[in-house]
Amino acid sequence: MELWPGVWMLLLFLLLLFLLPTLWFCSPSAKYFFKMAFYNGWILFLAVLAIPVCAVRGRNVENMKILRLMLLHIKYLYGIRVEVRGAHHFPPSQPYVVVSNHQSSLDLLGMMEVLPGRCVPIAKRELLWAGSAGLACWLAGVIFIDRKRTGDAISVMSEVAQTLLTQDVRVWVFPEGTRNHNGSMLPFKRGAFHLAVQAQVPIVPIVMSSYQDFYCKKERRFTSGRCQVRVLPPVPTEGLTPDDVPALADRVRHSMLTVFREISTDGRGGGDYLKKPGGVGEPQL
Repeated sequence: MELWPGVWMLLLFLLLLFLLPTLWFCSPSAKYFFKMAFYNGWILFLAVLAIPVCAVRGRNVENMKILRLMLLHIKYLYGIRVEVRGAHHFPPSQPYVVVSNHQSSLDLLGMMEVLPGRCVPIAKRELLWAGSAGLACWLAGVIFIDRKRTGDAISVMSEVAQTLLTQDVRVWVFPEGTRNHNGSMLPFKRGAFHLAVQAQVPIVPIVMSSYQDFYCKKERRFTSGRCQVRVLPPVPTEGLTPDDVPALADRVRHSMLTVFREISTDGRGGGDYLKKPGGVGEPQL
């Protein structure tokens, strides 16, 4: 007997209704993919809601407050506790460059928790084409650079240096340049440090503890957990020249890596993985 299309649709719906909860409870990998799909989809949806509100001002760094307000609740959906320490180190009334380690897209949760006023990230240009999220970021004043075109990137950074001083803006940079899932820090690219030296503004290092106790892309694991965000004392750049940038970048990275090891093993973030081969405690780092 031939079944009507409506019956097939009903059977398919019932099958999915049975399979999805089964996969959720029986397969950690499936749970990981479901959570990441919802995380990305929810951000895109929130961006759709934010766009009309932000569009009233046009492209303006003050719109970042709207995005922050709309994104702060996400940590509760995933049972992630974000603990901020050292927020008093933010300079109260001057431009500066924030540099932070970069582990995954979950960095957004820590960033929104501690993001200072009039601060916008510097992001790769590809994000501009990420649908509603790209448009919302553009309206919030996010600075996009094309890392493949060095000349353009340098030109943008020079413009940013002027913007820092004339418009009292702070920028947030991930100096590793890409996400790093191995529980350490990659060598720092020097663009953020050249920017700070050119503008003669301080660098504020921010360290997010390892996510390894609740999130691991390689193991397809995403549970609830705790993350500590530590704001370090500002590093002055007054009187420094471009020749000082390599030593400055190395010094800041060393201080951040030391704090990363500390807060990722103190029971408030990270875990015993740091003692395994490849962890940040290994001599090769």
